[in-house]
Amino acid sequence: MKILVIEDEIGIANFLKQGLEEEGYEVLTASNGQSGIDLALSVDVDLILLDWMLPKVTGIEVCKTIRKTNLDVPILFLTAKDTVQETIEGLQAGANDYIKKPFSFEELLERVKIYFRKNAVVNILTLGNIQINLLKYQVLMDEKEISLTQREFELLTYLIKNKGKVCTRNQIIEDVWNIHFEYDTSVIDVFMNAIRKKINLSKENDLIKTIRGVGYIANDLN
Repeated sequence: MKILVIEDEIGIANFLKQGLEEEGYEVLTASNGQSGIDLALSVDVDLILLDWMLPKVTGIEVCKTIRKTNLDVPILFLTAKDTVQETIEGLQAGANDYIKKPFSFEELLERVKIYFRKNAVVNILTLGNIQINLLKYQVLMDEKEISLTQREFELLTYLIKNKGKVCTRNQIIEDVWNIHFEYDTSVIDVFMNAIRKKINLSKENDLIKTIRGVGYIANDLN
């Protein structure tokens, strides 16, 4: 797991880097807000420890900027600020949690572990004997890897994330293809047929069922 520490106090940054690396994490550091943004947007990190008071760009602005392109990475503020209004401001900027300075490394480590446990659950999707690992961009069926194109992967992931719900063709075109105008939705059927062939699902299989004239539904119940 890769952690980005954005902290301008060198002593604290080095302390965190050494402690987290001893626990087996890979740690990147940035000493100001702008370099923190640059790293966060160019490197795939799993968690960010972010100081509030930073040179060049404040922690609040760093958080807001990261959230524009990455909604999922956990961001934990390291700060001495703890009034209700400051807490609200940080959460509204997109932070997941606060660790108040001064803090013990043991407390910080436990918070980090909690967020990694939460992400581990979210990043594995299942549908019957199909498993999707979002971190590895991997699809397994009965533990055998299935090779899908990017669009096929996105479509299958979307259906499984919405398991138990009917996904209309218009919803799929908007959410998976990111098309928000009138468009020929039959393209979805082409990709769905390709997915079914690759994972050996017939149209009658209840794992992914066609709702004629409407769309598709993924369901664990056979």
